[in-house]
Amino acid sequence: MSSEDFTYDAVGATRENVTACPPGFHPLHVRTRLGEGEPVFRRAAEAVLTWEMHRALGVGIDATAPRAAEGVDVTVTLAGMIKAPCRIVWTAEEPRRAGWAYGTLTGHPECGEEVFLVERTGDGTVWLTIAAFSRPAKWYAKAGGPATRGLQTAYARRCGTVLRRLCAAHDAT
Repeated sequence: MSSEDFTYDAVGATRENVTACPPGFHPLHVRTRLGEGEPVFRRAAEAVLTWEMHRALGVGIDATAPRAAEGVDVTVTLAGMIKAPCRIVWTAEEPRRAGWAYGTLTGHPECGEEVFLVERTGDGTVWLTIAAFSRPAKWYAKAGGPATRGLQTAYARRCGTVLRRLCAAHDAT
């Protein structure tokens, strides 16, 4: 995959280490317990890989494929106004780990990479990890300063809450 379309140099840096943070970027790491067991893991993984979690958050998703895969372009629309174009840089679909990371493209208010990863630990606990490295790219993201990072953290926490609810609703049926 060509890195020339991305707005940062360290494309794929989160593949081996989801908490990677190149110099000059701000890190984000939010981990949410979703529940326990294989059914919770499978449900959560599917919701993350098919954009269901994002849509349940109320954000707009325009993707070039119905499922996350390397090279898929996705534009996230926030509040109906802010468009954030990205491209999937890696995916994982393993027995205990599933998710993906996307990198920012021109026009995104931030510059960097973000990971959405569901993992099932040895004791059966299922976790959602959202990790990112970013820095402002647009004037309004720069003007927001620390408040912008606070919104990113709140968004990551909300992802965990929504995904936990989706898994619980599925488990109840």
